[in-house]
Amino acid sequence: MAVLKCGRFDIDLERPRIMAIINTTPDSFSGDGLGHDLDAAMRRCEAAVAAGAHILDIGGESTRPGSESVPEQEELDRVVPLVERLADWPVPVSVDTVKPAVMRASLAAGATLINDINGFRAPGAMEAVADSDAALCVMHMQGEPRSMQAAPHYDDVVGEVLDFLDHQVGALRALGVARERILLDPGFGFGKTVEHNLALMRALDRFLATGFPVLIGVSRKSVLGAVTGRAVADRVPASIAGALIAVERGARIVRVHDVAQTRDALTVWEAVQFGTP
Repeated sequence: MAVLKCGRFDIDLERPRIMAIINTTPDSFSGDGLGHDLDAAMRRCEAAVAAGAHILDIGGESTRPGSESVPEQEELDRVVPLVERLADWPVPVSVDTVKPAVMRASLAAGATLINDINGFRAPGAMEAVADSDAALCVMHMQGEPRSMQAAPHYDDVVGEVLDFLDHQVGALRALGVARERILLDPGFGFGKTVEHNLALMRALDRFLATGFPVLIGVSRKSVLGAVTGRAVADRVPASIAGALIAVERGARIVRVHDVAQTRDALTVWEAVQFGTP
């Protein structure tokens, strides 16, 4: 049985799991940012779990294309109070951050997964998480959010993303991080063209061959808009299709905005795949 060690949780990955996106930012690309409204964030978390989310992913800094980094204290103020209120919930709490100080504070507040779009490249990031018992999602990003979509270029997008992830995982393992704590994310939309994103989706088997579980986040992203011609608010069907394709190709966690719709789709898939809903 595939298990992700995630603090006090052992997440069974025999069946796909849903990670709900909880944005505590005022400027989310998807229009669902909650800013400093802690009560609204709690209601969003409650609704996500009721709808079927297995993991809550808290983000206090927008990483949409063109976004600027926020000051460290601002991100801490957005994230830590919410993590503290969620710390005893029966689902893992993930924090989406690139800042070592936010990682440390989030772990101290009760987070059990750190989701780093920068792949733990910031000085001190690996050291901030290595001695914890939290799960770690290592993602690939070319460039940085404010400029990553200007002119992304690869000679071999799949090979280069795999090489990066392999290097970062090797560095984490050298610091004593157990294999069972590590997730990989190819980073759809983070310094990639539409063709790069489609190539990565077609090559998910190569990421699975590493032996690490794969997390996929395509929910409402621009690649879906490019394929369908739909605006962000109209990309729910495309997002569900992307999640199902990823799961069919072996992804174990899908990071989504639309939890209930994704849960229904996965329930049907599981009924076909396993014979029981």
